[in-house]
Amino acid sequence: MRARRIDPGRLRRLLTLEAVTPEPDGAGGFTPNWTAIATLHAALEPVAAVPRFGADQALPTVTHVVTLRARPDVRSGMRFAAGGRVLAIETVHDPDETGRFLVCRVREEGR
Repeated sequence: MRARRIDPGRLRRLLTLEAVTPEPDGAGGFTPNWTAIATLHAALEPVAAVPRFGADQALPTVTHVVTLRARPDVRSGMRFAAGGRVLAIETVHDPDETGRFLVCRVREEGR
């Protein structure tokens, strides 16, 4: 199967890459502290909006694909921020294994 061609001109969305640093909460646990790593240009494409059920209510899960220029520090467990939106990175891969681009499947939090 042939990989789709990525047009760098589509990378017009400004996103902030964030990493979590757990900080002790004083009670033996940790509080997540998100730190901005970089601001970058990317393409953001919606994939699906699927309801899941929990606590007697429907909780929608919205997924997107984020395409960006390759960076060695992007990994799952990080997130992108765009304005008030938070996109948790679930998977990261090089679509054509050339080291030029990364494609991340993300889940939008808070929707």
